[in-house]
Amino acid sequence: MSKIGITGLSDLDQKCVQTIRFLSMDGIQAANSGHPGMPMGMAAAAYSLWTRHLRFNPADPSWINRDRFILSAGHGSMLLYSLLHLCGFDLPLSELKQFRQWGSKTPGHPEFGHTPGVEATTGPLGQGLSNGVGMAIAQKYLAARYNRDGLEVFDYRIYVIAGDGCMQEGISSEASSLAGHLGLDNLIVIYDDNQITIDGKTELSFSEDVSARYRAYGWNVIAVDGDGHNIAEFDKALEQAKNPNGRPTMIKFRSRIGFGSPNFQDTATAHGAPLGVDECKLIKKNAGWDPEQTFVVPADVAESMGRAKQKGTRLQSEYKALFERYAKQFPAQAKEIEDALAGRISVDLQSLLPKFETGSSVATRQASGKTLDALMPHLPLVIGGSADLTPSNNTRFKGVEDFQKNNLSGRYMRYGVREHAMAAIMNGMAVSGLIRPYGGTFMVFSDYMRGALRVACLSNYPTIFVFTHDTIGLGEDGPTHQPVEHLAALRALPNLLVIRPADANETAQAWKYTLEHRDHPIALALTRQGIPVLDQAQYASSENLVKGAYVLIKDDKPDVLLLAAGSEVALALEARKILAAEGIKTQVVSMPCWELFEKQSKTYKESVLPPSITARVGVEAGVRLGWDRWIGTQGEFVGMSTYGVSAPYKVCYKNFGITPEAVAAAAKTSLAKKNL
Repeated sequence: MSKIGITGLSDLDQKCVQTIRFLSMDGIQAANSGHPGMPMGMAAAAYSLWTRHLRFNPADPSWINRDRFILSAGHGSMLLYSLLHLCGFDLPLSELKQFRQWGSKTPGHPEFGHTPGVEATTGPLGQGLSNGVGMAIAQKYLAARYNRDGLEVFDYRIYVIAGDGCMQEGISSEASSLAGHLGLDNLIVIYDDNQITIDGKTELSFSEDVSARYRAYGWNVIAVDGDGHNIAEFDKALEQAKNPNGRPTMIKFRSRIGFGSPNFQDTATAHGAPLGVDECKLIKKNAGWDPEQTFVVPADVAESMGRAKQKGTRLQSEYKALFERYAKQFPAQAKEIEDALAGRISVDLQSLLPKFETGSSVATRQASGKTLDALMPHLPLVIGGSADLTPSNNTRFKGVEDFQKNNLSGRYMRYGVREHAMAAIMNGMAVSGLIRPYGGTFMVFSDYMRGALRVACLSNYPTIFVFTHDTIGLGEDGPTHQPVEHLAALRALPNLLVIRPADANETAQAWKYTLEHRDHPIALALTRQGIPVLDQAQYASSENLVKGAYVLIKDDKPDVLLLAAGSEVALALEARKILAAEGIKTQVVSMPCWELFEKQSKTYKESVLPPSITARVGVEAGVRLGWDRWIGTQGEFVGMSTYGVSAPYKVCYKNFGITPEAVAAAAKTSLAKKNL
């Protein structure tokens, strides 16, 4: 095999690098789909990082004190899959041969929970880098809470490979700015500055000085010269970055995209398309490999890189002994860690919930704040925050301290006006294995968070999104801030539980459910305006929230069903009184979470929404989209069909026709349809 001119690597090392390159190239060619350029250009740097610096155990990918590696440039996924296979993770060569195929463990972009060793779902550029900021925050908090002199049970680092695309996406700027402010010196970002994107050379649209930008954020920036070949200097940069100095580090590494390709190196063609069978053969021939063979792993390469499994087992064994010493000296702290790893909540949340008295009017955002006041002192691994809307979101609980550079044990995040980064950072915290994050903003700004929301849903991250000011009920801020389509848009996300409580007590139950379930992301939709606290003696218990929908008040042989969520439940109850005065029997259903209701048995669902009762009205101060599934062809809807208006919220509700009288009229219209 010919040498490839990389300083800092032995002949065997260079053979390992070639194996990574060729496995990546072969997988993409077999699929006839993918991005070969980045894996070929970054193979040497990634090899050095994984074999000389990264601490992990292929036999136990979830070992809690492992270093985290995130491929933010997720289009280069074959680089990661090749490393995972060669280092001994449960990813056999047969999976590399099935790259991008149905049912394989090697999808086009890395997916958390799908492939062993993948720490975060990446592909939408900038998300992974931002996840890394969240992971770094989680490690800093865990270290501040649990580490003791000589017993550092949390000392892992977070490594990210990001590309030019990550640097151009705005989310990475938001997240990197916060990382610099917080001094996250456990975060090391390797910037693959290959100067190529899909369109061509980056100079077409991107000429800023990225190093200067990151220095302005408060980062260390280390530039490594050598066109991706100077691994000796790259290793020195990594060693320097591992020394804590109060700043995150970016290593600017100029690679050669499509390295070794005679016809496509340094071109956009290598970025996003297979190189072709003939080009792959030529590359291998020039490197002294048999051009007719594919997916080759030489025995000495397999043995050398396979030692990562032995090394990882030793590292984890040493950690186990360390933790046993720790547990003897600090049993309470050790139990907290073990309970969190097992997903156990060691307190009875129901007994801690505040109880809200009938007759009062309480905004559900305020009820949420009071619930957090009651619960959070007992849940040290839940970290809250807000995107610069703390007083409005009511997300900061009593007695909590801010997480800051000089107070890493604080449990409240000040994200600043960075909604998209907040969501992605929370996702990174959520996959730390111990931390449960929640963060708040106005519901209308969920638009800014959509990319990270979608990744959370796709990946089952247990992230908690708190959205307040959930309808036109926010009033005077007007249509720019009044969400009308957003509830429908959130409910459209598969795997997101959207909980919109009807009053203060349902809000408390919403938090209980949310904190007790970690198998999916959850969005809480909360009001700005005060709404009546429902009488728990007169109406069904708010504990029924866990069923997603329930009959709030029954009527014998009802003529019509009034279905409502959130603040509009109170309107439906008032409409019931109007209809009762006219001799129309009405049953009111509270529907705080459609997704939970869908999971109930057919028998239960039909007990709440009897198929025989076709006269129905859906009531919500948002658009109709989605409600037809519940109200059917004879149903009516009272809600919004336009954007809002700047005015006091009661005026908005009245002028848009979202009133008890309008609900009663809609009920009679639906009944008339039934009688036709």
